[in-house]
Amino acid sequence: MPDCTIVTPHAVHHTGCGCLPPLGRRGILAGRGILAGLGGLLALPALAGSGHYEAMLVNCIDPRFTTGSFEYMGARHMRNLYSQFVIAGGPIGAVHPRFAAWHQAFWDNLDITVALHDIHAVVALTHRDCGAAKLAFGEAAVATPTAETTAHAEVLSIFRAEVARRKPALKVHTGIMALDGSVMEVG
Repeated sequence: MPDCTIVTPHAVHHTGCGCLPPLGRRGILAGRGILAGLGGLLALPALAGSGHYEAMLVNCIDPRFTTGSFEYMGARHMRNLYSQFVIAGGPIGAVHPRFAAWHQAFWDNLDITVALHDIHAVVALTHRDCGAAKLAFGEAAVATPTAETTAHAEVLSIFRAEVARRKPALKVHTGIMALDGSVMEVG
């Protein structure tokens, strides 16, 4: 069994979560007026698509894990500081032979992210009950939580090694996300 730690994401608040009071019509109009006034005073240039960011997140297309991935990155203090590459299976799709046709697209995107965003790390998340993992590893390899953890840990190890070979300066953080959004860090 790999060396693992459980990380539970912190809550991220939004206007519909119920903890913030609703903003009435007067508040919206006052805010628009203030912003319009500031807009004339502060002629800020548009932000370019390049800069210094923290990481690239590689995760799966499964919609059940969109919010959990966002919360996980926020809990790691990377909100708005990472690019994202989403592919079936996440890191599984980037390195497993079953998805060989996709590999170059991921590595080309990583090259561009390093060049444009000056990232320092790659965060690679797989998840429980992944359809791409079942296709790649076979049903038996993910039939139990222990087997599933082992299969994911093995492919995450391959992913870490491949990133290290291609981009030795990048740190690689890997984990397996549960259905509740918690992440078992692997590696």
